[in-house]
Amino acid sequence: MAHHLRIASRRSQLAMVQTHWVRDALAQAHADLEITIEAMATQGDKILDVALAKIGDKGLFTKELEAQMLVDQADIAVHSLKDLPTNLPDGLMLGCITEREDPADALVVHAKHRERTLATLPEGSVVGTSSLRRLAQLRHHYPQLLFKDVRGNVITRLQKLDAGEYDCLILAAAGLGRLGLGDRIHELIEPSVCLHAVGQGALGIECRGGDAAVLALIQVLEHLPTSRRCLAERAFLRQLEGGCQVPIGVNSRIEGDELVLTGMVASLDGQRLIRDGARGPQTDPEPIGVALAHTLRAQGAGEILDEIFATVRSEA
Repeated sequence: MAHHLRIASRRSQLAMVQTHWVRDALAQAHADLEITIEAMATQGDKILDVALAKIGDKGLFTKELEAQMLVDQADIAVHSLKDLPTNLPDGLMLGCITEREDPADALVVHAKHRERTLATLPEGSVVGTSSLRRLAQLRHHYPQLLFKDVRGNVITRLQKLDAGEYDCLILAAAGLGRLGLGDRIHELIEPSVCLHAVGQGALGIECRGGDAAVLALIQVLEHLPTSRRCLAERAFLRQLEGGCQVPIGVNSRIEGDELVLTGMVASLDGQRLIRDGARGPQTDPEPIGVALAHTLRAQGAGEILDEIFATVRSEA
């Protein structure tokens, strides 16, 4: 078994918190293991004045980390699983998935709205989000609100909110919790309103394919129920050929021996929203995601996605 493990990570505060958690968990499990971290900025971290959907939707936050593994400068990369594309470069694999924290989206409000909820915000309130998934679903349910793109790390976004640039933000509850900012969560958004991103709340540990020594080290971080849920979600997304910047949302849960998956595809304006579910044995999760994708395609999801891809390409 390897005695030195090199971790590639994004340089953002949240990414480093997550990477340090992985490092500490591995160090506790493997007392003789030397662990080093190589932090770097990715394309998604560097370009902050353009909406994510217009930059390109595959590997914005992962390519630089993957390159380090492919040239043997790193052994693993720690990702927010929602940022990791469903199709990985040749030679790399998803080695394990950690236990999921709450995958819900969260409402964070400006102080002047602390008595409000998402449903009671005044007409014309400015909602900050960089996610087309959140945008489409919230437009569908709350067409009276205004939506404005917001970029930067979590701290930067909160500073913009507090400065009055937005009336509220929609952020991942898990990220706020990991940063010790759980007290900023004003409301968790119900799945009936907003399905979360594929893999949201979990960490994905990527490594070189077939690296038995590294795989043996990181398996202590694998959380089987989370892994099964996320594999079903990722299969659903992969089948729809969607990157992280398309209006595709999911929710999954385990009921006894079954895994229950709900999925959604929406138009950018929120006018069309297709939502359905599938279930199957939790021990074989990926076919559940594939089946649900076929169901939504049969209901018109393919046409919606084709329109979105054409729109994004024309605006890029």
